[in-house]
Amino acid sequence: MKSMIPVMILCGGKGTRLREVTELLPKPMVPIGEQPIVWHIMKTYAGFGVRRFILCLGYKREAFIDFFMNYHMRTTDATITLGHEPQIVFHGDNDESDWQVTLAGTGLDTMTGGRIFRAAKYLAAEDENFFLTYGDGVANVDLGALYRQHVRSGKLLTITAVHPEARFGEMILDGNRVRGFEEKPAQVDGYINGGYMVVNREFVRRYLHDDLDLIFERAPMTQCVADGEMQVFRHEGFWQCMDNQREYHLLNELWNSGRAPWMKFWQ
Repeated sequence: MKSMIPVMILCGGKGTRLREVTELLPKPMVPIGEQPIVWHIMKTYAGFGVRRFILCLGYKREAFIDFFMNYHMRTTDATITLGHEPQIVFHGDNDESDWQVTLAGTGLDTMTGGRIFRAAKYLAAEDENFFLTYGDGVANVDLGALYRQHVRSGKLLTITAVHPEARFGEMILDGNRVRGFEEKPAQVDGYINGGYMVVNREFVRRYLHDDLDLIFERAPMTQCVADGEMQVFRHEGFWQCMDNQREYHLLNELWNSGRAPWMKFWQ
């Protein structure tokens, strides 16, 4: 497969709404099955030929360092010869042996815009575009189609529009009279930004700067919209973030059942 552009994954936040778990782990390292959610996201990108990953780290960055530095040991059998000159022999390989993972320290309290700006120095000179996503949401987005639409459009930013999960049922009203209740649907009709974005490098030069308080989703996005440089890629399939304990259990139940829809494009 032709070499694909890299993906930058925002992994630096504290995940306070999942505090029961994130007191010990940063949210992207919270496991689905035996592997952290960020690994599941990376596997989805790898299914489309992405082999370069730039992780924007902040909170508990040491958890990412430990995981990836010891990745081969975690995923294969090994024989260790002890002594003053210990040796390690790995038995077999893993499917991720050609991944290049850059662990970019972008500051403990830096907001998303500042993190992207700081990590952009790790893009290759030829990377005119790069994928960008959050480290806490899995989906079966057709990333190849997303990338092709972005390139055809010539825009600086393409975001994937997804339907959020409906959290409440709906009252059916007639004026001030309640006519009944409708059970909550699986999804609502509107769209939100589901991550899984493609960014042209000019976006970084034009809208971002080294500011700890710069939030990517506010002034930079707002100005990009005003300049007519943003478009959406509509995704009608599966998308789910891990924002609380209920969603943590939901994703693990899907994985354990063998019906995890975000595996659709895995190889």
